[in-house]
Amino acid sequence: MDHLVSPAWLKEHLSDADVTVFDATLPAVGVTPVVDVHARYLEAHIPGAIFFDIEALSDHQTSLPHMLPPPEVFARSMSELGVSSEAHFIVYEQQPVFSAPRAWWTLRAFGAARVSMLDGGLPAWIASGGPTESGSVHRPSAHFAAKLDPTAIKDFAAVKDLLARHAQVVDARSAARFNGTAPEPRPGLRSGHMPGAISLPFGDLVQDGRLRPREELRSIFEQRGLDLDKPITTTCGSGVTAAVLALALELAGADDISLYDGSWAEYASQPDAEIMGNQA
Repeated sequence: MDHLVSPAWLKEHLSDADVTVFDATLPAVGVTPVVDVHARYLEAHIPGAIFFDIEALSDHQTSLPHMLPPPEVFARSMSELGVSSEAHFIVYEQQPVFSAPRAWWTLRAFGAARVSMLDGGLPAWIASGGPTESGSVHRPSAHFAAKLDPTAIKDFAAVKDLLARHAQVVDARSAARFNGTAPEPRPGLRSGHMPGAISLPFGDLVQDGRLRPREELRSIFEQRGLDLDKPITTTCGSGVTAAVLALALELAGADDISLYDGSWAEYASQPDAEIMGNQA
């Protein structure tokens, strides 16, 4: 199964009984006014697409943003949306690559075997002549079996251990936030980076609204000194764009990828977290 599908492929398979399409658009943090992405979904989405609300589908028992919910909670939410875990999921967003990979990673982390992202998202779909529809989509309830893959996710303790062992941790935030020369968009967080982390802003992997070709992705990772044959953990501000790195690593042929779900929102809030960079 390919982790990316083209608009042409989706046109051919949109009516397949096992295909489920998700609009997984999330507004960017720190951008004002906040874009109402759900309203935009209601205005125009790929026919039959369900809105995958990353925020609503997160763990609301923690103050950290976008954290994975317990498996039984996610399973119940997916079942209520009329989604079967046996489906071939196609995720997309209304904008250039940002949040759809988070939905891709979430579904895979909970055991979905077939998950792909629409290459180029909604803009590419529309440019290819793909139809859209408006309004909400309602489906009868279905059975979704969720089982969390413990190898897919890292917590603060695990990341501290990785850093102590000089393992590969790659950060998707901007270079300025990584260096500590720009403030974090979330109030109260120190800027800077984890000791030994590698900076790779997720935008470097995107060109014209799409992830770069596989060979270009591999070249970028290798230029950063990453060994794709060894474990790699991705991180960012809140676990969203870390999934862009995770998907790109998967496409480039990395063997062992995990994601730090709490990311910088958790790490920088810990009193015993070592932070590097200019924090003046």
